[in-house]
Amino acid sequence: MTFRFFQSPQPKLRHPAVEHRKMHTQEWRLFAEGLMYLSPALIILGVFLFYPMFKTLYYSFFITNPRGETVAFIGLENYMHLIQSPNFQHSMIQTLKFVLYTVPTGVLLALFLAVIANERLKGVEFFRVIFSSTLGVSVAAGATIWLFMFHPSIGVFNNILAFLGLAPVPWLTSGEWALLSVAVTTVWMNVGFNFIILLGGLQNISEELYESARIDGAGYFAQLFKITLPLLSPTLFFVVTVTLINAFQSFGQIHILTGGGPNEATNIIVYSIYKEAFEFSRFGFASAQAILLFFIILVFTVLQFKVGEKKVHYQ
Repeated sequence: MTFRFFQSPQPKLRHPAVEHRKMHTQEWRLFAEGLMYLSPALIILGVFLFYPMFKTLYYSFFITNPRGETVAFIGLENYMHLIQSPNFQHSMIQTLKFVLYTVPTGVLLALFLAVIANERLKGVEFFRVIFSSTLGVSVAAGATIWLFMFHPSIGVFNNILAFLGLAPVPWLTSGEWALLSVAVTTVWMNVGFNFIILLGGLQNISEELYESARIDGAGYFAQLFKITLPLLSPTLFFVVTVTLINAFQSFGQIHILTGGGPNEATNIIVYSIYKEAFEFSRFGFASAQAILLFFIILVFTVLQFKVGEKKVHYQ
């Protein structure tokens, strides 16, 4: 009897260059497939975000006519004139004051309400709805409500002052009170969104940590500062960043309540851009302001990530 031994055929060895070319082709195929799926979003972003951004940058180097057509290329003259302009400097000061009034106050108020609403109390769901209700109010509707409340003769606040025997306050017609009044309105409009985000962050903290702390004898404030705030820091970081950006971009409530007045007291940078472009038809100058605003927000955001994120506990 004869036995035959067969060896399995050896696989053909491919040249490394051929193998590399095949992998390269496969990567390009996957990249093209990804672009195909992303193309609807990219088209929308290109039309409504990237194109206006580059168009604004383009306009900032030109003088334009009232129809928005470029007339003459002037390079960086719009930026130089902007930096030297007393009106722009005043606008920046008022913008920084507005940010200082609204961001810390809005975040702390929302945090206070979220901590209260996170307690296990009977009927707390009703208060959660009340605290978050401003999220469903548009900027126009909310500003109109506060416009009537600040009214010098029929407004709620001056009627309360009159009932207490105090003199009425020119909330929206005085340079000393107008910016503060708009800031109060802005805090009220933003507190609903901040409250919901912070409440969601609080409810993601494990209850076992609080039980262990209570067993060890930790009181309410010890739990708040040793457990709640450190574990809530990622959510707080997000809320502070978003609130800061929104404060720099506030427009609707200022347009309805004061129109940038009185005496430019509420003419923050976004409203200044609006006036330069649509009231004075200086689109190139307004575009330069918009680009500078973009870089100001970018700088503040980067500083937050560099400084604030170091104190964030993700675990």
